[in-house]
Amino acid sequence: MSSPTPPAAGGAAADAGCLVGRAAELALLDGFFGSVAARGRALLLTGEAGVGKSALLDVAARRASDRGLRVLRVVGSQFEVSVSFAALDQVLQPLAEEIAALPSWQARTLRAVRGVSDGQPTELLAVAGAVQVLLSQQAARNGPVVIVIDDVAWLDRPSAIVLGTVARYTQSASVALLAASRSGDESFLGSTGIPVHEVRPLAEEAANELVAQRFPAMSARVRQRLVVEAAGNPLALLELPATLNEAQRQERGPLPAVLPLPERLKKVFSARVGALPQRTRELLLLAVLEGSGGLHVLERALGGGDVLAGLGPAEQAGVVRVDSHTGRLVFRHPLTRSAVMDLSTGAERRRGHLALAGQFPQGSERRARHLANAAVGPDDTVAALLHEVAYSTLRRGDAVGAITTLLRASDLCSTGADRGRMLAEAACLGANITGDLRNVRALLDNARLADPVGAGSLAAATAAASRLINGEGDVDTAHKLLVGAIRNHAGAGAADDDILNEALLTLLLVCFYSGRPELWRFFESEVAEAQLRSPDQLLCVLRGAFGDPVHAGPAVLDVLDGIVADLHRETDPRRIVRAAVAAAYVDRLPGCRSALRRVVDDGRDGGAITMAIEAFFLLANDAYFSGQWGELPKLTEEGLRWCTMYNYRLTAGPGRFLRGLLAAAQGDAETARKTADRLVSWGNPRGLGLLRVYAAHIRALSALGGADFEGAYRHLRSVITPGDIPSHLPHALWLFPDFAEAAARTGRHAEAAAHVAAVRGTGIPDVSPRLAMLTDAAQAIATLDVIDHERFRRAVDTPDAERWPFDWARICLAYGERLRRAKAGAEARVHLEAALGTFRRLGAEPWSARAANELRASGIPVTATVSADGRPSPLTPQELQIAQLAATGLTNKQIAGRLFLSPRTVAAHLRNAFPKLNVTSRAGLRDALTGLTSRAPDRTG
Repeated sequence: MSSPTPPAAGGAAADAGCLVGRAAELALLDGFFGSVAARGRALLLTGEAGVGKSALLDVAARRASDRGLRVLRVVGSQFEVSVSFAALDQVLQPLAEEIAALPSWQARTLRAVRGVSDGQPTELLAVAGAVQVLLSQQAARNGPVVIVIDDVAWLDRPSAIVLGTVARYTQSASVALLAASRSGDESFLGSTGIPVHEVRPLAEEAANELVAQRFPAMSARVRQRLVVEAAGNPLALLELPATLNEAQRQERGPLPAVLPLPERLKKVFSARVGALPQRTRELLLLAVLEGSGGLHVLERALGGGDVLAGLGPAEQAGVVRVDSHTGRLVFRHPLTRSAVMDLSTGAERRRGHLALAGQFPQGSERRARHLANAAVGPDDTVAALLHEVAYSTLRRGDAVGAITTLLRASDLCSTGADRGRMLAEAACLGANITGDLRNVRALLDNARLADPVGAGSLAAATAAASRLINGEGDVDTAHKLLVGAIRNHAGAGAADDDILNEALLTLLLVCFYSGRPELWRFFESEVAEAQLRSPDQLLCVLRGAFGDPVHAGPAVLDVLDGIVADLHRETDPRRIVRAAVAAAYVDRLPGCRSALRRVVDDGRDGGAITMAIEAFFLLANDAYFSGQWGELPKLTEEGLRWCTMYNYRLTAGPGRFLRGLLAAAQGDAETARKTADRLVSWGNPRGLGLLRVYAAHIRALSALGGADFEGAYRHLRSVITPGDIPSHLPHALWLFPDFAEAAARTGRHAEAAAHVAAVRGTGIPDVSPRLAMLTDAAQAIATLDVIDHERFRRAVDTPDAERWPFDWARICLAYGERLRRAKAGAEARVHLEAALGTFRRLGAEPWSARAANELRASGIPVTATVSADGRPSPLTPQELQIAQLAATGLTNKQIAGRLFLSPRTVAAHLRNAFPKLNVTSRAGLRDALTGLTSRAPDRTG
């Protein structure tokens, strides 16, 4: 790395290892690099423009290199921000030889990213995975790797997402990431959770020292004036003196009354660039337009010649430097690039883009983008190229980049029909993926103006329908729009298939929220026809597993299982979320967790907002059934906040439903009631039958918790016909156990039995182990006069039943209630205490009260263990007894034999006890149980 040439932007001294007034930052960086060998690190430097972030990065890179670390430099470019992987290529180029050592598919992926193969770059997750493997292998072979990134806000989005993934997982290898960004700039690192250090302006003493060091002949009073005007900004301290003549610097002439920092700095950069030879300025313009700093690209674009000689005057003037490690051209400060652009003419910029376009193969993204930038008017050929680029970008998971590209393509269209089509497609993707409904209307209006005849295109109809359903909840109008447009659609191409899929998936949501089976008929027929033309397994799976899971059949579920198993390779947020949607009602959501979290991260980074909202609620759905009730409010809160921000009123429905359901389960009756009322009052006038079902579910669960079985039956009966499991109402899978209990407890055993028989008749128990468990329990609850021990025990002993703790505890409670009434007190106690312990852990207060009351009614005092100092123990009596036996070394089977329990029940109690005692295995039980010997009455039940 070459030494900076004064004056260096940001306050570097002539020795790159010394920065005035930056002792604290340098100590921080030394500590940062000192721990990289043991574990990866990441750090983001922020601060105002010119505060010295770039200078700190330069010093950091040199110090890291001196320590023997491999340093990879990346500089974001404003003019390359729309070129996919432009920044990432700066990381990959120095490692080009190591790429060949990767597994073949990862090597192909990275070669495609670099544009050195004929293949197209693959999904972003695959790219990120390949980059992580490459960096990890490099670190393992040659020592720690440090990625130093300047101007992160100007990284192209695909590179930003990949590098953001690297930042999140630096601790998995000896890889460090050090980046800098201006304060207030949104960047891909903003939501990664990595440490942030703000680089503050210099203190007055250090500012004086810097100016005195660089301009020793300047008088003290003039220096003080500059220090005051610069307010500690090192770049201003170094550049403002250039605006003063020699007399002014020595206080022999008047100083300007005002030294406006931004304007003066821009003038300084323009003057420095403008003084360079024409040949040098041409090279600098090419470098700005190219963005990566690759000298070989500049050389080819110029048709040969000595590029370094041409850049010599710029190096001497301190405008640029050539990084000795990477061989790339580096601008001293981002504003220099702006000055180069400001001083260039439109004709010069056009020539530069055309020259650069010629360096990339036909059909490549960079060629298309350079040609687009060179266009001075409509160019249908370039517009078509950009249209293809947009959809390849979309399939990589970069919906924001796809929309931006479509809008640029629309500008280049010579006909209103083509322009209107591309605007409508941008609106469609915006409504369904990126999430800003406010822009959708403007795009549709512009499309209509451009092409009034094509206003009813499939893309326009899909965008309008998405806006209607997500914003206003107008399912009937949305349904009519989509049906008419799909019938008239006659596209035949990859982009047309994408739009058709978006239309069908929008229609799927319209049908789902309507809660009316008759609306599904057209969707079913159109999906069947679409499958003949362009098979899409995911669309077919959604039709079955989500649209009508009751009749989906094992073949559909097998395909869904395969899709879920492969989600770790998928980075398109659309496919991840839609696979999870298909998984929701058939209990496959746990397999989608990690992929959904990636979608959330993408949304936080400014990506697919609509998909991220759905991902929040799907994760909340999973949290409810898996007993992670502490996570559910956080997930729904962020998702609902985004719904408000982007005017997604109907999309907020599932989030509100889940919060209402949790409130009902935990005994917050007021919140549950208000949530149900809100769903109904908004949904009924709009014909949103699903929201009425949501409300009935919340109200019924609240009533069941309070043992108001008649009220629960009334609410459920409003949406359920006994003995009928309707098609295309997937929520019926979540309601039948509640209906069986409510009907049986109100003496309507025939209705309960008929409904359970219908459940068995449709094959619902075969859909998932949870539904099989609930079917056995519902049938046992519906049985009149006798206790169906076989079905109750089969439900309680379902393998891994504790994955669904609330459902399992309710079954234990129901069985314990039956046993207590049959005077089987000892066996009843086992199940009631198991239910009570789980309900208490979940915070399900009304259900805890029901279990405690049953125990008391059986004559068993409900107690809580206390420690020797009188403080309550977290364990239930059953948990304490089992934990004490386990601490003696007995196996689960031996404990079960002593206590007349099943080994599975013993295991469940131990799993509950371990986190309460803050231990992870039996080995820690003996010490943790010391002192838990006395008992006291429970005053919480």
